[in-house]
Amino acid sequence: MEYFVEKGSVVRKIWGKSDIILFVFAGASAEFALNKAVDWLYFTGKLPSDPLGRLFSTVAYARKIVFSSMNSALQTIDHIHSIHEGVERRRKDTIPEWAYRDVLYMLIYYSQAAFELLERNMNPEEKEDLFQVFIRVGHRMGLKELPDNYTEWVISRQYHLEHDLEKSDYTLDLSKQYRKHLGAFRYKALIEAQKLVVPTEVKMMLGFRKFNWMRPLVSLYQFSKKINIDRMIKELLLPSAYKDRIKALDIPEG
Repeated sequence: MEYFVEKGSVVRKIWGKSDIILFVFAGASAEFALNKAVDWLYFTGKLPSDPLGRLFSTVAYARKIVFSSMNSALQTIDHIHSIHEGVERRRKDTIPEWAYRDVLYMLIYYSQAAFELLERNMNPEEKEDLFQVFIRVGHRMGLKELPDNYTEWVISRQYHLEHDLEKSDYTLDLSKQYRKHLGAFRYKALIEAQKLVVPTEVKMMLGFRKFNWMRPLVSLYQFSKKINIDRMIKELLLPSAYKDRIKALDIPEG
């Protein structure tokens, strides 16, 4: 069977581990709150009303692509594209193409950042593999002006950070919504997790302090995996209602 992402790919390793996925979306949630196109998610109302549910639904789509056959993955991408077209029809406007690129870029960036935080540094071949997987998603969605390789992506990604982000009322409201749904302690943990993976530009715009009490705990967490208490730690950081969904994020490598 032909897969969209071949077995043995680093992308399968990343998207088959719940802890890495949670850090991916911790970082992406911070950056997307600054994106100039975040108003599109407010148009549907789904993000502010249920930010955690939105996280898991997005994960579900991504994993359908990463772990499915070629045909099934392409059907999932087409379905995602059709959903966005439906939103455009309802709003009678068009989502900017740069906004689509930004989302792809965030998936690439935070996949690498989270993996390197919790596992090890990626080699050049793995970085290129990661890039090619998500850029193929972009090509399937009909996006133009996509970079051809990881090196070009790094340059394009930097341009995005300098031109497509701004702190707005949406940024502030999203912070309130995450705090509301997570509670005070878990929200503080989210901020500390974000500090570990977001780029300098995002840290500055969000006013993050340099002190981070979570950084020393990363080594402790890595040790906890060896003695099988890591799941307990993950469950402490998300509401109990999501316990089963967190467990389901772990997929054996293959």
